[in-house]
Amino acid sequence: MSTTYPPIDPNRPSAARIYDAYLGGTHNFDADRAVAARAVELVPDTPLIARANRAFLRRAVRYATARGIRQFLDLGSGIPTEQNVHEVAQSEAPDARVVYVDVDPTAVLYGRHLIGDDPRTAVVHGDLQQPALVLDAPEVRDLLDLSRPVGILMIAVLHFLPDGPALDAALAAYRDAAAPGSVLAVSHLTPSSAPEQVERVTDLYNRTGTPLVPRDAARVAGFFDGWRLVEPGLVHGPQWRPDSEPVSDPARYLTLAGVGER
Repeated sequence: MSTTYPPIDPNRPSAARIYDAYLGGTHNFDADRAVAARAVELVPDTPLIARANRAFLRRAVRYATARGIRQFLDLGSGIPTEQNVHEVAQSEAPDARVVYVDVDPTAVLYGRHLIGDDPRTAVVHGDLQQPALVLDAPEVRDLLDLSRPVGILMIAVLHFLPDGPALDAALAAYRDAAAPGSVLAVSHLTPSSAPEQVERVTDLYNRTGTPLVPRDAARVAGFFDGWRLVEPGLVHGPQWRPDSEPVSDPARYLTLAGVGER
């Protein structure tokens, strides 16, 4: 993949930087904070939803490492925040290797700054809808052995991609590249429990040039074609193998989450 990428435009909201604002991060600009603030007005639980989504990511990584997986490809990884994939994975398995991939130059720059010279972790600027380029990136080829099981992570990213042949072909390519024993973790915005709120947030994102595509459970389940969903299946994020007592109203988190095995 190219080591050069488009300049960062602080006046154009970025999905990665907006998400960083939800999490209380500092790697965002006024334009991003304005969208984040409006989204929170529309859906007050938005910061809570973002934190719950990160918690699902951590649980999915721990699940994979418990299965013996020692390498991860985090597609649409976003801007680094607390307890990133490599930190969680390496706390469970010090030899774990992680490649982060994101199309947003802000995420790539801060990601590379964060990991420094860690030889087991890399950040790639790339579009997950171009799997041939992603999988052929030197960082991926150097760190990941795709003849062995890999954890493929698509956390809160597919709802920024439209339905169509490009998305379907990309999902199939990553599935076909994954060795038996690999896992796929997906989380995705769903409108089922609050359709009017989600519609308003979708309109907000679309007006700021960051398309948002909420999907129902049937469509999200389709992303696992060729994978076997593990228990408890495709559920609201906090319901997927929670570390603590179940939440009282999981549907309020507006996110579906699941993990599949090859």
